[in-house]
Amino acid sequence: MNRSTSIRRLLRGLLIGALVSCISIPAFAADVANKDYNSDQVSVSWTDPAKFTEMQFGNQFRQPEPEVWLTEFQKTLVKRGDKLLQPGQHLDVVITNVKLAGRIEPGTLGNASGVRVVKSIYPPEVSLNFKLTDSQGQVIDSGERNLRDVAFLDRGTANHNTPYRFETRLLKDWLNREFGKRSGS
Repeated sequence: MNRSTSIRRLLRGLLIGALVSCISIPAFAADVANKDYNSDQVSVSWTDPAKFTEMQFGNQFRQPEPEVWLTEFQKTLVKRGDKLLQPGQHLDVVITNVKLAGRIEPGTLGNASGVRVVKSIYPPEVSLNFKLTDSQGQVIDSGERNLRDVAFLDRGTANHNTPYRFETRLLKDWLNREFGKRSGS
């Protein structure tokens, strides 16, 4: 009787733990996915990632969800944009397409998840729309940009362990070219 009571308590505890996990894990994942890294000066959003070029092959090989790399791009654009924009200016960026550097090759030798092969013939590409406004909300500049870095492997990189380093460098370079030499409005 003592043993059966202990087993019932153990099973009850496991059941309660499983139920709590089922409820809290999706809520936690949704909270992380919806975390906002935008600032007062820079807002970054994106269109439906399922339509991005990267998604044609990436998801079937268990690659990171697009929100993972899009959030990294958001952080990069906000951090760099905050340094470049003049006080009172606001930059709105909408990422409309992404093709990460490299290409997913199907797994070999029993590795079914596939491997990203990075070669110069597979450059990073990011398409985006932007709008820069002044403190009164007047549009200073706007447009669509299709960014591509065909020399991404020739330029070297500061940290080889940084994920999405080629794409974030592409975005930083665009910000520097587009907004780095602007004077206040």
